[in-house]
Amino acid sequence: METRLLWFCNWSVLGVCATLKLPQIFAVLGARSARGISLSSLLLELAGFLVFLRYQCYYEYPLLTYLEYPILIAQDLILLLCVFHFKGDVKRAAPYIVLYVSAWFLLTLQKWIIDLAMNFCTFISAASKFAQLQYLWKSRDSGAVSALTWSLASYTCAARIMTTLMTTSDLTILIRFVIMLALNIWVAATILHYRKTDVKSE
Repeated sequence: METRLLWFCNWSVLGVCATLKLPQIFAVLGARSARGISLSSLLLELAGFLVFLRYQCYYEYPLLTYLEYPILIAQDLILLLCVFHFKGDVKRAAPYIVLYVSAWFLLTLQKWIIDLAMNFCTFISAASKFAQLQYLWKSRDSGAVSALTWSLASYTCAARIMTTLMTTSDLTILIRFVIMLALNIWVAATILHYRKTDVKSE
């Protein structure tokens, strides 16, 4: 039973993550605007994903417990380029991409660096969610932000709590997923709240 549940959780997360950011990317492309999307949230999320992936690779955890992260990073990079494009300056993405590629190699120069980075990773990822929340609260407009993307992200966190408990039992990773689950639900609820407000005002 546990093996089947682990298999289901791993493969469902991969399936969901293969398309996780697509509703957001299509919403931005459809609106031809990045309105409602916090650039700082996106940059912090990308940094958190990068550190998390590097940590999992460094400790040689089972591939299926983190295989979605290269997919998420690729989708975030596409979304980042879309945001810069609709803000009128795609070239501004280049320094961030160079920084992320450099960080990939620097993170594993010493064991203490990757361990410290992973401890900060939860704060970085939480900061990305709070940046999006703050942007929504300030603008009081969900704009082109996809509630579906944030809801799917909530599911992946819940599934990863299960897979972490069944495989590595890494407390740092477990705490990260519990916090991310709560924050993803909060962002999704906030998006839906402002979407209802927009509909009422029309």
